[in-house]
Amino acid sequence: MGDEFVCPRCGNSDIRFIGHLNGRPYCRLCLPYCGKEAFYEYRPHKGIRLELSYPLSEKQEKTASKTRELISEGKNILIHAVTGAGKTELVYYSMEMILKNRGHVGFATPRRDVVIDLTPRIKEAFPKAKVVSVYGDHSSVIEGDIIVLTTHQLYRYPSYFDLLILDEIDAFPYCGNLLLKSFFRRSIRGNYVLLSATPSQEDIDEVKRDNGCILTLFERYHKAPLPLPEYIRVGYYSSYFVCLKRLSNFIRENKPVFVFAPTIEIGKKLFFFLSLFLKNGNFVSSKEEERKLNIERFKAGQLDYLVTTSILERGVTVKNLQVIVFEADHLLFQQRTLVQIAGRAGRKIDATDGKVLLLAEEESESIKGAIDEIKKYNQGKSLL
Repeated sequence: MGDEFVCPRCGNSDIRFIGHLNGRPYCRLCLPYCGKEAFYEYRPHKGIRLELSYPLSEKQEKTASKTRELISEGKNILIHAVTGAGKTELVYYSMEMILKNRGHVGFATPRRDVVIDLTPRIKEAFPKAKVVSVYGDHSSVIEGDIIVLTTHQLYRYPSYFDLLILDEIDAFPYCGNLLLKSFFRRSIRGNYVLLSATPSQEDIDEVKRDNGCILTLFERYHKAPLPLPEYIRVGYYSSYFVCLKRLSNFIRENKPVFVFAPTIEIGKKLFFFLSLFLKNGNFVSSKEEERKLNIERFKAGQLDYLVTTSILERGVTVKNLQVIVFEADHLLFQQRTLVQIAGRAGRKIDATDGKVLLLAEEESESIKGAIDEIKKYNQGKSLL
């Protein structure tokens, strides 16, 4: 009977998503992910050590050591750390501990751009480890000492990871996706660490139900406060000219700029207007084929500005970056999104300040909430 079948890969038992072939049940829900069955015999190398080329801050050191201690006790953890706190570094000690015991370590994130950006950083920290990245059409090699992967690719690793780190737990497409959450749960045979700058109360409650622990770090690596966004009231038509003026000022000061737009359509329209006056820019979104190239050009200083959707709200660090949010009162700019966007500025130790301008007709509840939340974090307080 279909209602007696439980998918061994994703845990689905809903009869609506169960089919039958030759009298045998199968799961329609995760069928697109099941094209390849793998049998894993890889065992991590001996002698892998963490080799950081820079020191951790005092609070980073304390949090990283506590994380390792809790993992050694078999605890699951959620680390609530502000953007720019150095969340990745907080799990390095724990990764090293598991690798010394020749266990399997995974570092998952919802977005492939973050996987691409994160892999060389982890390779630098663990130079003797075989670090592989697995995402989309990049899956010819799926085993290594450390596997950096998108959450979609976790289906390949049932009961595999002795330590699985999941970064940006509140990001699309993982947030609210029960199938991806099932892949995550079923890939763990040891313990997990969740990382987020903006976890929900539901996230925290879930970790507590797992008898896990919550750690917090509300200080950036360089100890400077998070940039506090500035709300600028504009009209619909004047918003384009205000954006142009503020962007021009930043470019005149030789400061790179992200201009966030709520949708692809609005972003394209805004970029068309800005490009009439400021030529050295581009537009990026999930639909743009040259997205990666333009991001690399921007990082290299070959572009003055990027108009972007929320695809760049996470995982990108650029020195002296300034931020403008266009139509910041749009429904798609939720409070946590604005907090993440504000966190793009002031991340470098030799460039700790940065402007975050919120252009909007109305000061929405999300705008007010984001400003209040950042104020609380700068005071060392949590809203949860």
